[in-house]
Amino acid sequence: MKFGLRLRGGLLATLIMFGAPVVAPVGAVFVPSSALAQTVQSISVEGNRRVEVETIRSYFKPGPGGRLDQGAIDDGLKALIETGLFQDVRINRGAGGQIVVSVVENPVIGRVAFEGNKKIKDEQLTTEVQSKARGTFSRAMVQSDTLRIAEIYRRSGRYDVRVTPEIIEQPNNRVDLIFTVDEGAKTGVKSIEFVGNVAFSSYRLRDVIKTRESNLLSFLGSGDIYDPDRVEADRDLIRRFYLKNGYADVQVVAALTEYDPEKKGFNVTFKIEEGAQYRVGAVDFRSSIPNFDPTSLRGYSRVQAGSLYNVESVEKSVEEMQIEASRRGYAFAVVRPGGDRNFEAHTVSVVFNIDEGPRTYIERINLRGNTRTRDYVIRREFDISEGDAYNRALVDRAERRLKNLDYFKSVKITTEPGSSSDRVVLNVDMEEKSTGDFSISGGYSTTDGALAEVSVSERNLLGRGLFAKAAVTYGQYARGYSLSFVEPYLLDYRVALGLDLYQRQQLSNSYISYGTKTLGFSPRLGFSLREDLSLQLRYSIYQQEIQLPGYLANCNNVLGSSAFNPSPAFAASQTPPIDLTSTNGLGCYNDGEASLPVRKELANGKTLTSALGYTLTYNTLDNNKNPSDGLLVDFRQDFAGVGGDVSYLKSVIDAKYYTPLVSDIVGLVRLQSGMLNKIGSDLRMLDHFQMGPNLVRGFAPNGIGPRDLNPFGTQDALGGTKYWGASLELQMPFWFLPKEVGLKGAVYADAGGLYDYKGPTSWTTTNEVNAPGCIPSTINPSSTGTCTGLVYDDSKVIRSSVGVGLIWQSPFGPLRFDYAVPLSKGKYDRTQEFRFGGGTTF
Repeated sequence: MKFGLRLRGGLLATLIMFGAPVVAPVGAVFVPSSALAQTVQSISVEGNRRVEVETIRSYFKPGPGGRLDQGAIDDGLKALIETGLFQDVRINRGAGGQIVVSVVENPVIGRVAFEGNKKIKDEQLTTEVQSKARGTFSRAMVQSDTLRIAEIYRRSGRYDVRVTPEIIEQPNNRVDLIFTVDEGAKTGVKSIEFVGNVAFSSYRLRDVIKTRESNLLSFLGSGDIYDPDRVEADRDLIRRFYLKNGYADVQVVAALTEYDPEKKGFNVTFKIEEGAQYRVGAVDFRSSIPNFDPTSLRGYSRVQAGSLYNVESVEKSVEEMQIEASRRGYAFAVVRPGGDRNFEAHTVSVVFNIDEGPRTYIERINLRGNTRTRDYVIRREFDISEGDAYNRALVDRAERRLKNLDYFKSVKITTEPGSSSDRVVLNVDMEEKSTGDFSISGGYSTTDGALAEVSVSERNLLGRGLFAKAAVTYGQYARGYSLSFVEPYLLDYRVALGLDLYQRQQLSNSYISYGTKTLGFSPRLGFSLREDLSLQLRYSIYQQEIQLPGYLANCNNVLGSSAFNPSPAFAASQTPPIDLTSTNGLGCYNDGEASLPVRKELANGKTLTSALGYTLTYNTLDNNKNPSDGLLVDFRQDFAGVGGDVSYLKSVIDAKYYTPLVSDIVGLVRLQSGMLNKIGSDLRMLDHFQMGPNLVRGFAPNGIGPRDLNPFGTQDALGGTKYWGASLELQMPFWFLPKEVGLKGAVYADAGGLYDYKGPTSWTTTNEVNAPGCIPSTINPSSTGTCTGLVYDDSKVIRSSVGVGLIWQSPFGPLRFDYAVPLSKGKYDRTQEFRFGGGTTF
């Protein structure tokens, strides 16, 4: 670090500028003992411009009798130097033994500027430095500011930063202060190593910590920037991970960091002592509170004998038990876990001790740092308020809830003593962050083609904790818009109210001959029954119609430009054979029209569906985005018939179970099933389940299940009222690639079936040419009859496939590539071996 000088000064100024220790200014003359008879009023001051004479004299404190001794003069000299107001201070003896204090005042700063800073804005640096415009210039302060700016850059991962302060002299004892910054290159983490880990591979542990290794895509994030605070936090994350998996003796001994000049980055090494893995030996409950049965809390324990010892389960059990005891009237009950380790059997006997805690009450809850979020939005996350008994479990739960809101960069709840020994004050310190998002998303899949979406959302609307989102989607085969609004606390209860308005248009493509247009509105209520169990109630009302191009609904009894009159031989050669004696009305779709149920739906026009439904969700996944352990079960039911034009009961269950296997391989078992029941009116084809790769990979969208077999039609998929599916999948990382790349592979086997079509099979018309759903034409003469010629395949064939996949958690969004080969299929199923889907937000 160096200073560029344009200001002339004495030797004292130079020494201060370079930080050399100074005991007393050069030129200072200490008054000999002969001057001890002087008083403060006999001190003469020279050289001052802005600082008053009396202010300077006030630093000299007289002794008894109002007279100055040598010690008072020395103390006054040091005090004047420490003010930082002066470049130079000299004390001399004048005529008659008078004390003369000669000062050279520090200049006034005209402006503080920054040059060369691109990564950190002027506004941020201005708030960090102590030197301010119109303030007094101090070389010691400039040196401190220089170090502070360098530290800010190091915190952002730039350890090669160079900061040079420059002082430019101006008239009237004023100076301009310029900090010139050479930012240097970003200093990243070049390697992360683990020493002593046996139970878990280094690849698995890299997924636990927040620090990342630098790679080609690091510019899209900041996880690879070296931050000593983050590395220290990673030590605790590693320790918590081991404790969660039964390693009660684990110690993360050190996190060593070393700068590599050749790589221009840091090497981070975590030293771990794992110890043995423990299981729970026994679980006991004890209470010192009279008339309190401790075993009554057994149902709130998440710790079971024989299970893997898990510190998180113990902590959650303590929280649930303490809250339940408070509900029963024991407001000051404290649950303290204890453990007795058996080092030979590698077990831990857990004891939950319920004792009477100190009778402490909450005097006040102070909210600090919420500049935008309303106070009531924060206070409603607390289950306690002023005047209630202090309960640490409830305070911890409130802190966790506030963090989960994702409104704040940081949340910390601390306590301080209140106005008396039985009172405590809670201080909630927060730092707000941006909660609005504007995103442009793009993606492509083999089903929907190219797709783009523009959305605007706000998670904390008007600081009231409301969520709102507007999105517009436009693609090759899918278009629409949606408006969403969520009130998380309906009428001050922990019940979320959601409102959704949407319009979707699905265009015809190579998988379906028709398009659909849907306009709907859906209010919903969400309840959290437990931490792992939630319930959603909903009502849906939507209008739907089918859209067909004219050539698929013209009812022309022609093939090309000639009248079509099939011969008996031709009719017999078709699969299935055509019955020329029936009244199936070949003119209904002899030249390539859509299937009868599709055209009947077109004839019906717009259809209104009004349905009540609910979803029950059980979720114990360790990570919702990239799970490796846990269970996720969704059970949904919808009852249509609360008004509207259709009625049915639709039930669906989807269960996914993840479990870690060996060498970072994760196993996935997925089971799914659905049933559609007719209630009252006939079922529409559009109400049926349509399945393809969402059930068995290797098949095209709408590729399996009942299908129209008419050789002159589009052979549309009709769907089914029952389906089942089962999948086994192994997901494994590519160990030869850096963890940060986010690539992993998968091998899988799928099986399933879709069957039992119960939609329309006939359609009575009075005039085929002018019948609803037909475009009038003069080519085909008028006819009257019933279209009963729907012939379809509904065999209960088990479809199965095996395949491989590539999963990429890319910075551009999740991407997945699948190649599957069908092993068994129906005669008329349509396959699609390769499938790709993904998207991004930028």
